[in-house]
Amino acid sequence: ADNDVKMIRDDEESVSFGVPKDALSGHAFHTYTLKSPDGTVEFQLQHNVAGRTVYAEGTADAVKFLAKKIAEGNKPQVY
Repeated sequence: ADNDVKMIRDDEESVSFGVPKDALSGHAFHTYTLKSPDGTVEFQLQHNVAGRTVYAEGTADAVKFLAKKIAEGNKPQVY
């Protein structure tokens, strides 16, 4: 539920959560936790992105992919 989401926007708290100081201006650290109703089982999924480089590189890769598809004469479609 939305009320179970904890957003951290404070730099000090972000660093204590594991965000490197040099990535404070651009990061995505997320942890998803599922618990059984009786509390005996817990499952966590975590992904951490430090910095903005990966987003820029991903965008460049997407542009190259789409340019190749256009050059090959493929009809427009959602990928």
